[in-house]
Amino acid sequence: MKHFEALTGSSALVTGGTGLIGRQVVRLLSAMGATVTTVSLDKIEIEHASRQLVGDLTDFDFCMEATSEAEFVFHLAGIKGSMEVTQSRPASFLVPMLRFNTNLLEAARRNEVKHLVYTSSIGAYSSAEVFVEGEGFEGDPMDTFPGWAKRIAELQIQAYQKEFDINWGIVRPCNVYGPGDNFDPENAMVIPSLLMKIRRGDEPVVVWGDGSAIRDFAYSADIAEGIVAAAIRGTRGSFVNLASGKGHSVRELVETLQEFIEFDAEFDHSKHAGFPRRVMDISRAREWLEYEPKTSLREGLEHTWNWFINNEDEYLKRHNYFVSTDTGDSRQVRS
Repeated sequence: MKHFEALTGSSALVTGGTGLIGRQVVRLLSAMGATVTTVSLDKIEIEHASRQLVGDLTDFDFCMEATSEAEFVFHLAGIKGSMEVTQSRPASFLVPMLRFNTNLLEAARRNEVKHLVYTSSIGAYSSAEVFVEGEGFEGDPMDTFPGWAKRIAELQIQAYQKEFDINWGIVRPCNVYGPGDNFDPENAMVIPSLLMKIRRGDEPVVVWGDGSAIRDFAYSADIAEGIVAAAIRGTRGSFVNLASGKGHSVRELVETLQEFIEFDAEFDHSKHAGFPRRVMDISRAREWLEYEPKTSLREGLEHTWNWFINNEDEYLKRHNYFVSTDTGDSRQVRS
């Protein structure tokens, strides 16, 4: 990848390094010659990481310790959940995200981290069919509670930029999927939820809605490349969208899966399928970051399925914010 010589021999911290995007960022950084430390509450071993910290980012002292020697920080830690969980468990999103975002970013500022990228979300946008970067705070966010948490962190970075002339990056990814996704049947997003239903033998596989909802599905390895570019170059005091730049209906998603997996599907018209259309414009990422997603929907789904059938129980090793909000003071190192 071009212009990434600065990473050779550098020290990098990846929060959420056990997640589907985080592990791809770790892989890229390692290939570029960086020494990589991950932070997570998950009990998952990650390839290519030089060190794995298990600790709670809501603890400010821990954040200071974790960022103390990092030249690059990739703040990917977040909480994902289905639309149903987002609506029924808002405090489980809002409170920990506000706490660990505020603490990690402030710790990085105090430790004078020069290069940082924060991973926000498409849910920070207000409702639209095609999302184009602008001011970013018009109207209320679509995903109300996690959306506000993401926006507050963006605002925190913008405040640092104004007061301390810090050139950190902010990215808003779309619906990301890939190896290492959350396959918990109680709160998984649409793609891992479908794969879990197929794997456990549901007959038929029930899909919420009539299949007409259009989403921008992006493969995690593509998103990781954009995130690394944003850490190097910053995002000019604003943010960039990271996505595939293409819209696929849920029906098209199901049909693509049926091209290489044999299963029957049934669309449940009585279930709400969310917003009719959510697609991202990625012109700014292409111009500012030379970002260009390469993975087709079929290719990405096959990679994800092949990984899942060999790692179908990994989600049980993840920290579950919807079971317990008290993480304690767990700090361990894996080398």
